[in-house]
Amino acid sequence: MSRLPPTRSGSGSEGYGNSNGYQDEGYQDQYNRSYVSGGPVRDVPSESRRERRAGGYGGFTSPAGNSDSSPVGRPTSLERSRAHRRSGEKKWDTSRSRSRPGSDGNRQIEEVLNYIQQDWDFMMDDQCNPIQIALKLLDSSSLGYANRYDDFRNTHEQLQNALKAIVNEHHQGFNSSIGTFHKIQASIQASQTRVRSLKESLVQAKSNLSTTKPELRGLATSSQNYDDMLQMLQTIESLQTIPMELESRISEKRFLTAVDILQQALRKIRRSEMDNIGALSDLRIYLSNQEHSLTDILIEELHNHLYLKSPYCEDRWKLHSRQVKALSGTSIPSKDLPRTSLKNFLDQLDTSVPMAEDASRNPEADTFQYIKLLVESLNKMSRLDVAIDTIEQRLPVELFKVVDKASIEVEQRHSAAIRGYGKTYPSGKFNVTKGNDTSKAVILNDLLDSLYARFLAISESHRVVFQVVTGIVKRDGLQDAPTLTRSFRELWKLYQSEMRSLLHDYLSTDGDVNFRSNGSQQVHNSVFQRPQRDKSKKMFRFADMDVKSVEIVSERDDLEFILKSSVPGLVSDSKATDGAAQQDQSNITDGSATGHKLLVDPNIFNMGVLLPPSLKFIEDLKKVVPLGSDILTNTLHSFLDDFLINVFLPQLEETVVDLCSQTFIELDAFQQDPQWASRAQKPIFKGTAKFFDVITAFCSMLDKLPHDQAFCQLIITQMVTYFDKCYGWYKAIITRPVKESTGSRLKVAAVYAESGPLMDLLTTFPETQSEGNIRTLLERENKLIIEITKQSLVDELDIIRDKKTVAGLSLLFNSMKWLSSKVANLRQISNTATDTFRHDAGNQRTKRRWTAFATLSLKKDGVPYLPMNQETAVAFDGVVNSYRQLATTVMRTLHLEMRFRAVLYIQKALLGNYSNEQLQNDPDPNVVELNAQFSSFDEEVASYIQPQHHKFIIAGVGSLVDQLIVTLSSTIKVMNPDGCARMQLNILVLQQNLKNIEPTTDLSRSSTYFDFFSDGPDGIIAQAEKSGGKDLGFSYDELKILIELCYSEAMESGNRESALQAKRALDDHLLQLSEHLWQS
Repeated sequence: MSRLPPTRSGSGSEGYGNSNGYQDEGYQDQYNRSYVSGGPVRDVPSESRRERRAGGYGGFTSPAGNSDSSPVGRPTSLERSRAHRRSGEKKWDTSRSRSRPGSDGNRQIEEVLNYIQQDWDFMMDDQCNPIQIALKLLDSSSLGYANRYDDFRNTHEQLQNALKAIVNEHHQGFNSSIGTFHKIQASIQASQTRVRSLKESLVQAKSNLSTTKPELRGLATSSQNYDDMLQMLQTIESLQTIPMELESRISEKRFLTAVDILQQALRKIRRSEMDNIGALSDLRIYLSNQEHSLTDILIEELHNHLYLKSPYCEDRWKLHSRQVKALSGTSIPSKDLPRTSLKNFLDQLDTSVPMAEDASRNPEADTFQYIKLLVESLNKMSRLDVAIDTIEQRLPVELFKVVDKASIEVEQRHSAAIRGYGKTYPSGKFNVTKGNDTSKAVILNDLLDSLYARFLAISESHRVVFQVVTGIVKRDGLQDAPTLTRSFRELWKLYQSEMRSLLHDYLSTDGDVNFRSNGSQQVHNSVFQRPQRDKSKKMFRFADMDVKSVEIVSERDDLEFILKSSVPGLVSDSKATDGAAQQDQSNITDGSATGHKLLVDPNIFNMGVLLPPSLKFIEDLKKVVPLGSDILTNTLHSFLDDFLINVFLPQLEETVVDLCSQTFIELDAFQQDPQWASRAQKPIFKGTAKFFDVITAFCSMLDKLPHDQAFCQLIITQMVTYFDKCYGWYKAIITRPVKESTGSRLKVAAVYAESGPLMDLLTTFPETQSEGNIRTLLERENKLIIEITKQSLVDELDIIRDKKTVAGLSLLFNSMKWLSSKVANLRQISNTATDTFRHDAGNQRTKRRWTAFATLSLKKDGVPYLPMNQETAVAFDGVVNSYRQLATTVMRTLHLEMRFRAVLYIQKALLGNYSNEQLQNDPDPNVVELNAQFSSFDEEVASYIQPQHHKFIIAGVGSLVDQLIVTLSSTIKVMNPDGCARMQLNILVLQQNLKNIEPTTDLSRSSTYFDFFSDGPDGIIAQAEKSGGKDLGFSYDELKILIELCYSEAMESGNRESALQAKRALDDHLLQLSEHLWQS
């Protein structure tokens, strides 16, 4: 069973003791007892409650028989705990039952209604039948509500009490509303009376007006005339204030209002009735002049914001410049970016309705809105076509000023670097270091960044003009839309011209001019002397002019006719023809200068700095180009492709060829580089260092260019050319003055270093590691050299006697080794490498877009590289191998040169008689010369070549000398003991000197060989017999020669008997020698 609603003390007014609605004292006590104490009232004595009056509000009284029964009270806490409610056991809010003055009735009714909605919601249904509910309340069965009857009566009583409380609270408002109603009713009656009287007055006036009175017509005419005169005077007075008001609006830059004022004044002053007023003639002239002046002002203001002359435009172009923000250390606040954003302006642009001015803000604060204001003002004045024509006419001049201003600002920021640049680096197009200078790149990057940022901001301004004009044409239905929207197309044409000229000026090295145009070119000129203009250069040129058009040709012919007739001989036919051809040629080659001051010297390698900002500018410009401007965004790079293919590449080829040729033909090209220590471990050629500088500068530039194989092929071609020059120089210094008997003109060391068995043997030396293998190879080499020596003697012309030649060969070896290693490090296979220049059947170059290929930068830590594909890499590797092979050939030549020097001087030392009459204390002069040659050669080689290569050159020289002395002893004609002693001295001197070169040198074999001579023939035979031919260290032929030397003096004595005896003894000893050696 649901709990009953909370009961309130009192059966009457629920706290109101009197019928007038004021609280009585008894109720206040009851309130204090029940609510202040913190608990609800459980039971209230009947004496403390006032009974309800008969006929009271909602009188629901019990029958007289039940007057003594106590009223239904709240259920006890026990009953409430046993109650089961259908609504989810929502508790009665006792906190809201507290009475507060002025709102008790409302709270009571809300609580009762909430309780009814919870427990008696079926009685609030529109289909509820009261009779059915009453019967159920009397039904005590399980289906009836008899058990809830008391709850029903209590709820009804609470509802009546709440209604009574509301009535008691608001009865004063009900009383006052009755009086107000009577007042309103009285006002309505008074208004009806006045309306009736007004109607009667209107009827009477109608009757009076229907009566005809002739005198009123004259009065009406006079009144009209007076009104016209007054209106004209007012118009004149208003026109007199126009100049001041117009000037005020123009000074405030409120041009739309100024145009309205001016047009309104012109309409007034041009009326027919104003023509006869002479006092307005000055004002009429003033307004007519103001119409033209205002047009000029609007056009000038438009140019100020189009070309960034206004101070309000500085921030806008600086948004696109990274260099300026980096140098200034400041940036535009982020809150100002949306205001100057082109995208936001175009998104909010609405040209369907004319623009209205906002007098509360500065019109120039938002440059795009200000441009729109100016264009709308010009359109309102019907001067839009004039403005577009003026923009097109002034466009070249304005862009020229923009470039000049950017150049001046960059020059001021880098004044110190620019002044010191010419002193640090000498002028000339062959100065590669100058083309690769960091400060130069910084200046050019700053210039291009500042200039292209301005160009981009100017493009945005022209985009705004285009969009606003397009909207006006669509809104007003103008017919000449293509004419009015052509400005952006003309802007793009001039951008192309400026970019081509800028690229050409900083790339072209024609004439080797330092600072052209405005630059001071001659240091020795007097400061008081007026600089002379270069009359070989054109002062100006007409862009996009067709010199072959009929109008130009006719005008030129007329001018030439006048000049010929007035001053005969001033103009000749040949000169005129040459001038026209020169003009045509200048247009074709795009070789004209812009007339701007060059901040740095022009250099072909500047392209690596110039191209990336230009490509980025074009990419940024694509976002600004409007639709409908007749400009295809995918063809914006076409002019740059044309410049790169037709201008840059031919000039690059010419410059690279000239730079490389300069490294070949300079007098000191094959001299030692003074600064070799900063480049290599050992000295190299000056020309090699310069040649690698050219390649490095070229590769550094390629990092910013498309990876086209035309560039790589150009470098490979020059590398081949340089190899040919070096190889030719090598051939020149190793050539004999006179041909050899075999027909060769090369020195003997060079001949065997390039071909033959010696070359094959020397090829295996670098692959040999162990000492035993090296010793074996050296022995084989000595045998081959001895065989060569036996076949043909070495003469003086076969030897490289000049120390400079040895030094040159050493430098050539170092240069080729250094260059091959450095160039090999440039090798880089690029995934983006392309070949856009292939020759077809007609030998015509196929033009493709360079700028369409994305350049993938592979440079790491600033190291240059040469991007190539697999096919080009094969040719590149072949050239590098050629450098290495030439270095190897030079090393072989130096290696063999030392050996053939030994052959030459030992041959000369052993050719002759060693039959001395007395003991000699001095070695043979040829031995002394050989020692000097060895020392000089070793000193030169050691000072130029690295130790490991020097070791290869001198390795095995001592063993060769040792074997040569023994082998070539057959060339000695006569030897006696004193001669043998001198030979031993020669061997000792050679050994001591060779130990300084090769510490492991040991000439013990040759020394032992001639020790056998001192023992005589019998001693030799005894040694042969003792050893049995084993471990003797000498062959039969060598011992035979030694025995022959023992008898040489007797046989050459001139005594026949002595000679015969010596012959018989020689034969006998040789027979014994053969027996002992062959038995072994």
